[in-house]
Amino acid sequence: MPLLYTDPLFLEHETGHHPECPERLSRILENIDGSELNKRYTRPQFKAATGEQIARVHNSNYVQLVSKFAEKGGGRIEADTVVSPQSYDATRLACGAGIAAVDAVLTGDEIRAACLVRPPGHHALRHQAMGFCLFNNIAVAAKHAVEHHKLSRVLIVDWDVHHGNGTQATFYRSENVYFLSIHRHPFYPGTGTEDETGEGPGLGTTMNLPIEFGTSRDDYFSRFQIMIKDIAAQCRPELVLLSAGFDAHRLDPVGSLGLETHDYIMLTQLVADIANEYADRRLISFLEGGYNLEILPDCVRVHLETLAGDAEGI
Repeated sequence: MPLLYTDPLFLEHETGHHPECPERLSRILENIDGSELNKRYTRPQFKAATGEQIARVHNSNYVQLVSKFAEKGGGRIEADTVVSPQSYDATRLACGAGIAAVDAVLTGDEIRAACLVRPPGHHALRHQAMGFCLFNNIAVAAKHAVEHHKLSRVLIVDWDVHHGNGTQATFYRSENVYFLSIHRHPFYPGTGTEDETGEGPGLGTTMNLPIEFGTSRDDYFSRFQIMIKDIAAQCRPELVLLSAGFDAHRLDPVGSLGLETHDYIMLTQLVADIANEYADRRLISFLEGGYNLEILPDCVRVHLETLAGDAEGI
């Protein structure tokens, strides 16, 4: 039975009148709890990430800055990112969810996990918050897989409508972690062009697939399918991690690339197929963006149904 990592503390990351609000997650969980899907996932207990685990990705002075900022009541830590008194604890727990999921799928009987966490993480940089993100949840998880479990090849796939610049920056010189992002471009945060392919030991481990607004869904999927097969063949991953944003949906107020809810079934299956072929089926999903409160719960539901169904059908 696949694993679902979430916690009420994530709802206490209060952001006020902001697209990345607690209701995003509460609506998702209400939708899951009211469906048969709730019976198909186990919800394990887990702990917050330690300072040492977070410091694999983030500068210790920055970690302390977030802590002190929350202690003093919070506010905007940068133009787009809000901190409340509970945000530091929530973002440490979000990183802890990813670490626990990595431990579980690498050492236990389960092969699939989903982390429904807040705040999201893929824009967070080593020294600063960015784009609604405080700590980079998926990067912390990937570092844990490499440094604690000694994996040699991890693949991160990011289909959020925004480029995962923080994740890319973390692993731009890494030979162990490959990164594939499909995203709208030109668009926030302005990174993610095709010529950004890594540096030094990491040259060739980064692949970006920028998609112009108005690109057809058929073209979106055909290009993504080619790219994910290419990078998987190069990487031959031992573990696949997924930054699952849902703001490429045509009704999303922040992003939009014209996708429909059922398109996330195909996207999920394409990533699951790579995990099945190369990574002994091991796949962990992390919630990133998605800001239409009516559409987001259904997008996440079909994503989780596909993850569970693929695992059960193997």
